[in-house]
This record gives sequence, structure tokens and C-alpha cells, in this order.
Amino acid sequence: MDKKASRQRRARKTRARIRELGKVRLCVNRTPRHIYAQVIDSSGDKVLASASTLDKELRKDINGTSNSAAAAVIGKAVAERAKAAGVSQVAFDRSGFKYHGRVKALADAARENGLEF
Repeated sequence: MDKKASRQRRARKTRARIRELGKVRLCVNRTPRHIYAQVIDSSGDKVLASASTLDKELRKDINGTSNSAAAAVIGKAVAERAKAAGVSQVAFDRSGFKYHGRVKALADAARENGLEF
């Protein structure tokens, strides 16, 4: 099993557990160049809030798109947008990535700005 397949297996397992709980989830995806975050409702078919390093309004606050500082800006933005959509409690879906580096920076920033998980 290669690295990507292992990550996808971990993600599938986590998402199944979150679906059982019936919670809104904060889903994080990262690529070598960008990081993306979405708040998805419990049924899994509607995105309530999203932010990424590709957003034009967030690009002015970011110096480089593939670092922890950029991930923190995205975490803050997605938390604010989720609060505006009426969501304050989520389950954290790290998509099988290690809770480390950019993923951790995004999660910490989201917690600091009002999301509970």
C-alpha cells in the first residue's frame, strides 16, 4: 500500500466515524502549494463555509501559500465564516494527514477564533 492509499484509508475511517456521530465537520486538504478548509454539514452534501489560500481576499494577508502562517490565516477565516453561518461546534477531519505542521496551525487558529472541536 502506498502513501496516498494509506492516507485515503485513514480519511475514510475518520469520515465514517464522524458520520455516525452526525456532526458538522471541518475538512482540511493540503497540497504542496495550497491548503483548503471546508465546513460541511452533517449529511455531507452541503458546504456551509470554506476558505483557501486561493481566495483573492485572503491572498493579501498571506506571504507565501505553503507555510504555517498561511494555514493560520485560513483557519481564522474559516472559523469566522462558520460562525457567520451559525456553526460553532465541529468535528475535525484532517483527511488522513498527520496532525502536524500546517494542519495543526490551521486547527489551532480555528480554535482560537471560536470553533469548538
